Amino acid sequence: GREVPVSEDLWDVLSQAQQMARASEGAFDVTIGPVIRLWRRARRQKELPPSGQLRDALARVGYGHLRLVAEGHKVELLKPGMRLDLGGIAKGYAMAAALETLRRQGLGRVLVHAGGDSALGDPPPDRPGWRIGVGMLKPDAPPREYLLLSRCAVANSGDMHQFVVINGKRYSHIVDPRTGVGLTDHSNVTVVAPDSTTADALATAVSVLGPERGLKLVDATPGAAALVLRAPDGKLEVYCSKRWAA
Repeated sequence: GREVPVSEDLWDVLSQAQQMARASEGAFDVTIGPVIRLWRRARRQKELPPSGQLRDALARVGYGHLRLVAEGHKVELLKPGMRLDLGGIAKGYAMAAALETLRRQGLGRVLVHAGGDSALGDPPPDRPGWRIGVGMLKPDAPPREYLLLSRCAVANSGDMHQFVVINGKRYSHIVDPRTGVGLTDHSNVTVVAPDSTTADALATAVSVLGPERGLKLVDATPGAAALVLRAPDGKLEVYCSKRWAA
């Protein structure tokens, strides 16, 4: 109900988040906070969120209710009870900031790693790139393939570590902002993109959109590529974007 000035970092994160929200038609949405709170409780208690509470929470979700005012870098929440959750983008932004800080100190051959995601600087000495293993659905599984990369970022999104089984059904910690329900397709998405903020947000968006629509979004993002693994019924499915082979 009022415009609030925010820090440069928060302004940058929210600006990029809104760009991804529009590009993904709401599959990525940082206003999902009220729903995420319900699912955190659901994971602790191993009970689905009550339908009435979920409806009330969903009524407070929607990137169209987040207003950014460029003059003075101000932000307004247009509905009472809104809550932002930057879990799908803030880690990528932090890694990009760390990489830039190191570059300013003259350190170019750098890999910044955080929770399965990596922001990559120049390659190690006498090597074509950093060797990154990707493509696992289980924590103890070997990588499906290895990438040699530099001057870009890699992000992973999936339910390999964070999920809950309720009434025999597996629900991811990743929640679809449009339905308010945790994903159930048991997937892992790997995105390579020019920067870690884009990679982080895009991996979440692709997880929610699914392979067909998600990889179209990847193909429309300059310099991005993605690998999607799914096992909704225990049978592995593999999907690649157009640029993945390169």
